Amino acid sequence: MITISLDLLYSWINAFMWPFVRILAMIGAAPVLGESSIPARVKVALAALISVVVAPTLGPLPDIPPGSYTSILIVIQQVLIGIALGLVIRVAFAAVQTAGEFIGLQMGLSFASFFDPATGANTAVLSRLMNIIAMLVFLALDGHLILLSGVVNTFHILPISAPPSLNPNGLGILFEWSAQVMVAGMLLALPLLIILLTISLSMGILNRTAQQLSVFAVGFPVSLLVGLVLLAVVLPQTTPYLSQLFNESYEAAARMIYGFTPEN
Repeated sequence: MITISLDLLYSWINAFMWPFVRILAMIGAAPVLGESSIPARVKVALAALISVVVAPTLGPLPDIPPGSYTSILIVIQQVLIGIALGLVIRVAFAAVQTAGEFIGLQMGLSFASFFDPATGANTAVLSRLMNIIAMLVFLALDGHLILLSGVVNTFHILPISAPPSLNPNGLGILFEWSAQVMVAGMLLALPLLIILLTISLSMGILNRTAQQLSVFAVGFPVSLLVGLVLLAVVLPQTTPYLSQLFNESYEAAARMIYGFTPEN
């Protein structure tokens, strides 16, 4: 006869609940997996499936009631770790979208925007296009699998313990990495920006030498046509840069997790 005590029931709940919260928070904040086009039930089911697989490998967990204040603090800790891990990877996609904003503004396509349900705001068409390309490259490089394996490995680096504690150095690494939104975005858009700025400068000189020529009537079609040709040439060559950017985001995520480790 199998007897289930209250302590045993608490241990089963904790073994599933705490990993589930961290994994679900990561999936909700991460790119691709956390897109609004994916139903919430699918995200919850994926997090629950991974939690069931991961729970037996976690080792001993704190023996506390799930409704206690300490358990609530542990849940908050898991949410912070999961969200921070997802945001580190999302910075790389934000850099790609920023590059699209820069290029679209210089080409004259900044007015061509539509509502993006993923961001909840109006997004330039070119920015959305580059974001889709980044997602396809991310999936082709098995980034989603690396991300899931990374969140599983965090349980060995940052085990669930009571009382919960996090080193604030991890947040410092996250804030430092967030600067790559502008740096990496500018580097990605730089080849097109240099040529498009050169065209704008040429049009300005032409306007001063031949004032009867309407630069607005000539400059916009030229910038748009040259920009489209450059996009057709440059976009297929962005895969190595995106691969390097994703690898750097994985390294930043690892540094952040180790930064969260409490000091002994």
